Amino acid sequence: MCDLLVIGGLGVDVRVRVPGLPLPVVDSVTVEPIDLRIGNTGAGVALAAHALGLRVAVVDAIGTDPAGDVVRAALARTGITPVLAEDPAGTRRSVNLVDPAGRRMSLYDPRAGGGPAPFPTAQLAALSHDSAHVHLSIMGWVRGLLPALREVLGEGVGTSTDLHDWDGENPYHRPFADLAELVLVSGAALGDRAGALAAALAPRPVLVTHGADGADLHLGGEVSRVPAATPPGPVIDTNGAGDAFVAGVIAARLRGATWREAAGYAARVAAAACTHDGMEYPPGLLPAP
Repeated sequence: MCDLLVIGGLGVDVRVRVPGLPLPVVDSVTVEPIDLRIGNTGAGVALAAHALGLRVAVVDAIGTDPAGDVVRAALARTGITPVLAEDPAGTRRSVNLVDPAGRRMSLYDPRAGGGPAPFPTAQLAALSHDSAHVHLSIMGWVRGLLPALREVLGEGVGTSTDLHDWDGENPYHRPFADLAELVLVSGAALGDRAGALAAALAPRPVLVTHGADGADLHLGGEVSRVPAATPPGPVIDTNGAGDAFVAGVIAARLRGATWREAAGYAARVAAAACTHDGMEYPPGLLPAP
């Protein structure tokens, strides 16, 4: 039995600290040492949830390449249970440009992304039934399995998805939103469509995140402001903060918090995540509920 099953979203991040964003158009820029580490959204949720004390399993396909070796080694350093298949297209990767204030611009390479599901439905059904909560990353192979997952997710199993910078209109994201019990989405591209989207997805809660400006919880026709928390130290890297926010909501809900309480706690988790370089959080960094 695990508390959280994360489906999809493993990869690596190439972190580059840059003097500012946007970068100047010049031939070369001298930067600090460039790091390669585990990253991408599924890894961020899984690692933060593990750091919060949840029993976590993660399912995905990654390559038999050096980037895949980085992912396998990082997961081996934790108590996270990996269920991995081989992706012939290789391991997903991002180049994250991080400025001195910790702000990030991500260049995302999904590899092939939309191939056939690397796992049979029966295997995912068994893993889902053995979990208290299932988080769906918006990978192409996961999208293809959503109709089957709808049939196999048992009563009492919570579900969530993070739609990232969805504009509320791109049809790719909608099946994830329709399946999940909890929908998280960045307000960056959503704009003034947040209210209409939340109404269309009611009665499920929708959390619209705004980075350092906090979040809005749409629930029951009402909007509750979730203030951003003050980081407990200097902001080093905001990469993974949104994933840590997701993990905080899930952890708090599994421990009996209301949606509003869970969102407030998640804001504290995200703020603490910003004070650490990378997603492999040391013990005690992320706050207890």
